[in-house]
Amino acid sequence: MYAVFEACGKQYKVQEGDVVFLEKLGAEAGETVKFDKVTVISGDEGTVIGKPYIEGAAVEASVVKNAKAKKILVFKYNAKKNYRRRQGHRQPYTKVQISKIIG
Repeated sequence: MYAVFEACGKQYKVQEGDVVFLEKLGAEAGETVKFDKVTVISGDEGTVIGKPYIEGAAVEASVVKNAKAKKILVFKYNAKKNYRRRQGHRQPYTKVQISKIIG
């Protein structure tokens, strides 16, 4: 059984037990979060597609941790103008583990 849900402006295809990295949520480690914008659920009895979402369906997950991703470097320059700018960025994320698919 799998489900496709929408969170943080993106869609994720998950099964029970999966670990997913989302954009930072306002939840602490150990808390349970519920995503109710489920677009597709597929199981033994077939596939249900929402228009745009499935009513009564949800995906429950527990927050494993909040952290920052590896640093990426942003480098700007203009050729022949002696303009150089280097900047680093670390994107915050939330690691969640899918515990239950309701629907």
